[in-house]
Amino acid sequence: MARIIEETHETSYVGDIFPRLFGYMKPHLKIIFVCLVLIMIITGLDLIRPMLIATAIDDYIEGYDREYAYVDQEQAQVSYDGLYLTKEYEEDTADTFAYMVYYNDSYYFFRDLSEDDLDKIKEIASGTVENSAPDDTVLELPGTDYVGQLMDTEDLKLLRKNDLSGVVKIAILYGGVLIMTFFCNLGQTWLLQLTGQTVIYTIRQEIFKHIHTLPLRFFDITPVGRIVTRVTNDVEGLNMMYTTVIVQLFRNTVLIIGYAVVMISINLRLALVCFLFIPVIFGITVVFRKISRKIYRMLRTKVSLLNTFLSENISGMKLIQIFAREKEKQEEFEEKTEDLYKSQMQNITVFSVFRPIIFVISNFALASVIYLSGRFVLDGALTLGTMYIFVNYINSFFQPIQQLAEQFSTLQNALASAEKIFTILDEKNTIVEDKEPVILDDIKGKIEFKNVWFAYEGNDYVLKDVSFTINPGEKVAFVGATGAGKSSILNLIGRYYDIQKGEILIDGVDVRHLSTKQIRKAIGQVQQDVFVFTGDIKSNIRLMNDEITDEQVKDAAVAVNADHFIKNLPHGYDEPVTERGSTLSAGQRQLLSFARTLAYNPKILVMDEATANIDTETELLIQGALETLMKGRTTIMVAHRLSTIQHADNIIVMHKGQIRESGTHQQLLEQDGIYKKLYQIQQHHAG
Repeated sequence: MARIIEETHETSYVGDIFPRLFGYMKPHLKIIFVCLVLIMIITGLDLIRPMLIATAIDDYIEGYDREYAYVDQEQAQVSYDGLYLTKEYEEDTADTFAYMVYYNDSYYFFRDLSEDDLDKIKEIASGTVENSAPDDTVLELPGTDYVGQLMDTEDLKLLRKNDLSGVVKIAILYGGVLIMTFFCNLGQTWLLQLTGQTVIYTIRQEIFKHIHTLPLRFFDITPVGRIVTRVTNDVEGLNMMYTTVIVQLFRNTVLIIGYAVVMISINLRLALVCFLFIPVIFGITVVFRKISRKIYRMLRTKVSLLNTFLSENISGMKLIQIFAREKEKQEEFEEKTEDLYKSQMQNITVFSVFRPIIFVISNFALASVIYLSGRFVLDGALTLGTMYIFVNYINSFFQPIQQLAEQFSTLQNALASAEKIFTILDEKNTIVEDKEPVILDDIKGKIEFKNVWFAYEGNDYVLKDVSFTINPGEKVAFVGATGAGKSSILNLIGRYYDIQKGEILIDGVDVRHLSTKQIRKAIGQVQQDVFVFTGDIKSNIRLMNDEITDEQVKDAAVAVNADHFIKNLPHGYDEPVTERGSTLSAGQRQLLSFARTLAYNPKILVMDEATANIDTETELLIQGALETLMKGRTTIMVAHRLSTIQHADNIIVMHKGQIRESGTHQQLLEQDGIYKKLYQIQQHHAG
């Protein structure tokens, strides 16, 4: 099981990350399999290319070092000076040969050689060649009877036209390999990017959907900036892993194994020299991985903290400017940015040390191989083409090792992001609904609190043994000082929080056994702080509910007198509004909230200081609309302005989490208690 531990102001995930990350790839296994096949083909093509060049070097470019056998005209590869010659012959099928010797920047042609003659000339040619002839038109090998004729350019072209043809064929084949590599890379990259983006899309959707399931308590204690970071920055941090790193890890692993096998098959001694450096690289990589993992965790946390700071301060910019705190906030921002900068520099420092170390080690291996293979070539134990293959493979062998090491950086970043993402995905909804909740045929609106105790934290109860009953269609108001528990009661009715003791019943059924979706759909809540989404007036009333028609939107606006200001806007109901409705006044936003609630036609109406931001003139205009809105609905109101709730059927006075008084406006005045004192204070200030 994953555990959640507290770490630098933020929770950190501890558990099996890789199985969860690969779980998102399961629906795309067929495409991933195709990508892996293409990668194996690309790897094979990468291994073939140096072999083609080595073949061109050994068989054709350095081909003069191979003897020509005398054959019949039908078997000949080339005809030269009346002779029919070939390099391709089977042993024991030829007894006369011709051979070229390179001397003093020229080529000399020796003919009519026996097999013994050929061996002797090759032995002489492999050492220091001397000419005993008086001029350079012939090459006389001292101490022998062997004489070679000088060849001009045309002679060489004629004799080696088959070599040139072989080089051309290999060049064409090499080009074909490149074209195949291109198309395989194109297909693999496109499929992988498509899969990666689909996975990222799925993860982002899953996070956003999961956030909607979390209780309000989570949002009470979690900064908005941190949540935004999870959905944006951290998800994007996984992008490179799914689109590049995973497949590159596979490709580089296959390449390393392929190069190792081929090098061993070519020359075991040289391969072992190369492999001696691998444990050193592996050890350094392990150390780097541990250090970088810690740094990336710290980086993701500090990015989250910076985003949280930005979100909070940009939202509160008006307040900052009102109190002229720009300089202080700038200093605070610089402090947080510098903290992130230092962490980034730590990461850069580690990586800038690690990469050159790997580079130096790989070049030491390359230098060692060049030295040894060069000696083998000079000793005749290795051909030049084979040396080329080996040197090329050594260089190519360490490239994927370097890439693997470098990809650890991206991988560590992705894993750090994944930890943060899974931390949120592992957040549980504390509002647990029954597997088979009770579904009421029709919610009437009867609400009962029975000995309810509720605390946001521990035993710090904001409601203490609260009991009351609201019958269907009744209008009940809650009043009291700030912190008395009025708004908490409203939140508990919609089951946004769960109580610690007691029962809350709707139509006689405990809300913990009801469907939360049905409960919240039946409750229309108008709050003091109205949130307006980016869009237009119409979409903010409808809230993406296509079942609410344009006509119903307008009817709701007319009923609460919001149409009075909407029709005066340049585009009416299509008037664009910005985030939080900054282009609208507080009163207009409140009227929009009334229209929104009415459009959803709730059974239970909850108003939390709903008229606090409406001026007296506007309040008078909507009083009639409120009467219509409340008719036939259970209505619960919280208000500090007692003049707005005098018409309530029952007024409940809260004090320090307990019910102290209840009754109608007149009954409470006659009791000469808390309510009367509040009323007199407001009357005094109004006068």
